[in-house]
Amino acid sequence: MTSEPVIRSSDALRNVKYEIRGRLARRAQELERLGHEIISLNIGNPGAFGFRTPETMRLAMIENLAGAEGYCHQKGIFPAREAIVMQQQGRGVQGVTAEEVFIGNGVSELIDLALRALLNDGDEVLIPSPDYPLWTAAVTLNRGRAVHYPCRPENNFQPSIEDLAALITPKTRAIVVINPNNPTGAVYSAELLAGIAELAARHRLVVFADEIYDQMLYDGARFIPMATVVHDTLCVTMSGLSKVYRACGYRVGWAVLSGNMRVAPDYLASLELLSSLRLCSNVPAQWAVQTALGGYQSVKELITPGGRLYESRRAVVAAAASSRFLMLAPPQGAMYAFVRVRTDELPQFDDHTFALDLLERKHVLVAPGVSFNVPYRDHFRVTTLPDSAMLQKVFVRIEELLGEYVSSPQSTRPTLVEARQRFK
Repeated sequence: MTSEPVIRSSDALRNVKYEIRGRLARRAQELERLGHEIISLNIGNPGAFGFRTPETMRLAMIENLAGAEGYCHQKGIFPAREAIVMQQQGRGVQGVTAEEVFIGNGVSELIDLALRALLNDGDEVLIPSPDYPLWTAAVTLNRGRAVHYPCRPENNFQPSIEDLAALITPKTRAIVVINPNNPTGAVYSAELLAGIAELAARHRLVVFADEIYDQMLYDGARFIPMATVVHDTLCVTMSGLSKVYRACGYRVGWAVLSGNMRVAPDYLASLELLSSLRLCSNVPAQWAVQTALGGYQSVKELITPGGRLYESRRAVVAAAASSRFLMLAPPQGAMYAFVRVRTDELPQFDDHTFALDLLERKHVLVAPGVSFNVPYRDHFRVTTLPDSAMLQKVFVRIEELLGEYVSSPQSTRPTLVEARQRFK
């Protein structure tokens, strides 16, 4: 009897990872099917924690459904693109028109299109470490090489211009800036952003500015749009409705090209070609953009004292401060905390083993730090979207587990090899 042929996957996927929705998340689903209640903190999904999209955005879609049944222009509907232009101009970004705005099915699709239009085999892209792992995956899928520049915990996850400069080679084509940062919550100063812009201009690099959390700021942190400091090279700013407007399921993101557009006519044409090949992005949800950007910014109620996001963040900061085992650089923006485990207390700590143990024994799902392309194994990320009471409960469970690591004999704890065997 001959065996059936195996359908093999593409070699292009060999080094592509997205552990935020990977094996740990699949195991969490298995446990839920067995009847366990899992607190899932691995993904920043506002709708899963009771946040609602503003009603005015829903009404804008409903009122325009009759005009949203056909394809629209490949770049998006004009009212949405014009609203994005107005927002950029209001922030001090000069020279942008609707022709430089592309609307996509979330920022995720636009990251892929923007890199596909730019990269050739072996081209390098500088990406922060820790990163949002889609950037690394998308560079790899589009034949490039991700080169990670360190944003060190001891420097509150701020990168240094010297580190960036040392990594630039003749193959470097672009630099990615995620600000406010996912997963760390770091917010970059005007001086740092200006230094990155100058470095990019000197080496003729495209700057990709991932700014999806631009209005989620705490304790006086100030957001500086990258496009306001990039003048002598191309800047591609990416944002959308998912986070600030709690509309992840609408799948509406945008990319705005600015800066020195004289160097980018071919690139602009390539982006339009790729946008045309997928016909257009979700049309009904695009009608929510103008209302979202031009209307009342309800996120402000969430990020000030007494607001849901502010109080949840404060609960995480307090839990880490009172812990025997944890340290945290308080996040200044976004909706995450990148928590460090004290290896002086737990010298054998491994983030992946811990994340699996926390899921199996305490029914809490977090993302291990290694998911974010870092060289160390002593961090994990949680989203701060749950209310403060739930987060306090989560950190009690975390403290219990880490305490068990200290008090239990080493032989009763799974090794990293054993933990990974559970996924096979």
